[in-house]
Amino acid sequence: MGVLRAAVIGVGYLGRFHAQKYRDHDGVALVGVVDASPARGSEVAAEVGCPSFVDYRELFGQVDLVSVAVPTQHHHAVAKDCLDNGIHVLLEKPITQTVAEADELIRIADGRNLVLQVGHLERFNPAVKALQGVLKNPLFIESHRLAPFKPRGTDVNVVLDLMIHDIDILLSLVRHPITTVNSVGLPVLSGEVDIANARLQFANGCVANVTASRASRETLRKIRIFQQDAYIAIDYQNRSIAIYRRQPGANLIPGLPDIVVEERTFAQGDALRDEIDAFVAAVRDGTPPVVSGEDGKRALEVAMQINSRLWHEVSG
Repeated sequence: MGVLRAAVIGVGYLGRFHAQKYRDHDGVALVGVVDASPARGSEVAAEVGCPSFVDYRELFGQVDLVSVAVPTQHHHAVAKDCLDNGIHVLLEKPITQTVAEADELIRIADGRNLVLQVGHLERFNPAVKALQGVLKNPLFIESHRLAPFKPRGTDVNVVLDLMIHDIDILLSLVRHPITTVNSVGLPVLSGEVDIANARLQFANGCVANVTASRASRETLRKIRIFQQDAYIAIDYQNRSIAIYRRQPGANLIPGLPDIVVEERTFAQGDALRDEIDAFVAAVRDGTPPVVSGEDGKRALEVAMQINSRLWHEVSG
């Protein structure tokens, strides 16, 4: 396979970064960017050195793969059009507005042997990757994702905007069905729920407590995992992992004579570049994407379960 032709549909805050990564990617030619705003499209096109378009359908027959970074309510329609025209799709999260829409995209991609990858970026965090070989059978997980308010992203509530990252991570760590969902949330600065907490119980007994806020003064992205042989703490933002294990006679931590700790911090890296690298590799080699359409659908299903309870709590 020669040079792959790429485009980005929707070059707002996030789509602009997608365009930059394709521009810099060996083996990929960025042939266009698309935005409903001609001024925004032209601005990003000038920056990355390619033509701009207002109608993404003008690119059909000219591209092999696209990133779709339009508002969530347009995910299904745009991705479906692209898949129907034989184009591989990297679709920003959440995959779609409904599970039925996600099912349709997965069915089309599978039927046409196309890659459908979902943009759950935290999977490419080096601290998360470091869990391989460490994670065994989590019994309790606690995660916090707090951020200051930003107008972008408020087309959906905080569960679909921020918490869905942690839902996807949880589902990748605990490979068992969820049996119980309890949640609470409230709007603070927008017309949607801005702070939410969910308690998820899995069929194997694992419990996860997940908190997300986009109305905080500070930014915090952490997860703590407890299993029988270890306590694992990950700081997504600082790309660090600490693993605490019992080891009789260690005497390394005052007051905790049976505990040893392994701490690792990772270089800055570029998770979006790694995500796009993985997408391009899946297209080029025919290998399964790191975050498949099925993964995106499962995260959406859980998010919608959480939201159904949130609505009950908010509406009283």
